[in-house]
Amino acid sequence: MKFKLYILFFLFTTSLFAQKVTTSIDSTKKKIGAEFKLTLKASVKKTDKVVFPKAKNFGALEVIESYKIDTIKSNDKYELIKKYGLTQFDSGKYTIPRIPILINGKPSFSDSIKVEVADVKVDTLKQKMYEIKDIIPVETSSDWWKYLLAFLILVGLGFLAFWLFKKYYKKPEKAEEIVYTSPIEKATSLLQQLERKELIQRGEIKNYYSELTDIARTYIEEEIHIPAMESTTSELIVSLRNVAKNKKLKLSKETLENLEKVLMQADLVKFAKVKPLDFEIEEDKKRITSTIVTIHKSVPTMVEKDDELEAWNEQQRELARIQKLKKQKQKRIIVSIGVVSGVLMISLISLILFKGFDYVKDNILGNETKELVEGEWVLSEYGNPGVIIETPKVLKRMDVTKFLPKDAFAVLKEMQMFGYGSLTDSFYVVVSTNKFKKETEVNFDTVLQGITNTWEKTGAQNILFKQEEFNTGKGVTGVKAYGTMTVIDKENGDSERMYYEILLFKQDGGLQQIIVAHREGDQYGKKIGVRIINSAELKQAQQQWKK
Repeated sequence: MKFKLYILFFLFTTSLFAQKVTTSIDSTKKKIGAEFKLTLKASVKKTDKVVFPKAKNFGALEVIESYKIDTIKSNDKYELIKKYGLTQFDSGKYTIPRIPILINGKPSFSDSIKVEVADVKVDTLKQKMYEIKDIIPVETSSDWWKYLLAFLILVGLGFLAFWLFKKYYKKPEKAEEIVYTSPIEKATSLLQQLERKELIQRGEIKNYYSELTDIARTYIEEEIHIPAMESTTSELIVSLRNVAKNKKLKLSKETLENLEKVLMQADLVKFAKVKPLDFEIEEDKKRITSTIVTIHKSVPTMVEKDDELEAWNEQQRELARIQKLKKQKQKRIIVSIGVVSGVLMISLISLILFKGFDYVKDNILGNETKELVEGEWVLSEYGNPGVIIETPKVLKRMDVTKFLPKDAFAVLKEMQMFGYGSLTDSFYVVVSTNKFKKETEVNFDTVLQGITNTWEKTGAQNILFKQEEFNTGKGVTGVKAYGTMTVIDKENGDSERMYYEILLFKQDGGLQQIIVAHREGDQYGKKIGVRIINSAELKQAQQQWKK
């Protein structure tokens, strides 16, 4: 029957291998601080590669000595003997877990062993007793002023740097502005200045084409009054063709094509890093010069008095003004977002300095377990025999067929499981109840060992285990187990240290179980666990107690 219970509570090991590793210990009961000498023996072939674990703890026991490996040859096999010195400085019953030994890269596990650490008895008749000493007050110091001082120094340095920049930074003096009498005079003068810069000779082709096309665009904008500087190449050519089509300018098709070729060549040089040949550069310069002269000759002497052209030009200027306003609005939005982000960042840093990161995490960034503590709790009954507990969320029914092997249902009359969360979440609670088809003596030690074995299969490691009796306060006693473990999330490989508590009760031919787990050190998770454990009541036990 114990073996069937082992099946019921997930006590199957992963597989049965030929025994390569044997386990022994010099004693299963010692006093606090005494050394348990654990011996692992691996029987292997000469060609096998064996790696014994290097750990600081085996379960709740600390490894104080890792002895050298002894080797004994027997025919064609070798027996490797590895000894560990273990100890524990707190009394109680502990379990040395199954330890993996890698043989040719594959793990072979040792047997788990239960040990007991006993208190050292003190003879109060011979040992003189002393009065309890008063609590010595400890001087507490806070370094908050250091953070405040550092923050103020940083702010002061920032203002000092800004003041020095404003005072000593000299804007480059503007060259004396030349006044031109007409757009054609300005364009001709700028073309001559461009040649004197010798940009082509220095290999600055990109800068040359940029200035060359800017001169042409500026001339067109000032002479014909269309937004040439803000327009793309295609938009500018379309605008000139519209003017020519309306007979406002006598521009030939060849003139527009020459201008378009130069502008497109400039776009390729600036954005596609194209390097034209020397004769192509010379040809483009001639095309720009010819285009400027042609446009100048094509401009009517009374063009300024043409109302239709002036209206069209005004429309183009309005479009350019709207585009400029849009860019300014976008810039203001970006600056505003930057300022708000900076203020929020400074506020967040100040809160961390004065209140601490935990305060910011719990009250601003959000803490799931804090929300569960402060939310509305639910008092409900689960399973049969009924378990009544108070939880921050209603527990959902779990499909037991996903967790139990088919053989387990041969001994079960009824089983129900309810839960919230999982071991990889910040909080986890499970309630399960069952009844057996035949009268069964439940062994709590076997059940607890099965639970820890199941956790190991799901990725839990370094499970520390303590056990004691538990009383609900109404005459029903059971077992309480508690400790810590490292849970590894198989999806992303992250690990988290969890604290757990298990309550087990047996009554009316059945078993009732409550498991609560939360992240170690989480004060809100601890509050939830304490409240759930304190609220636990057994319905069947209540009925018997009332009778």
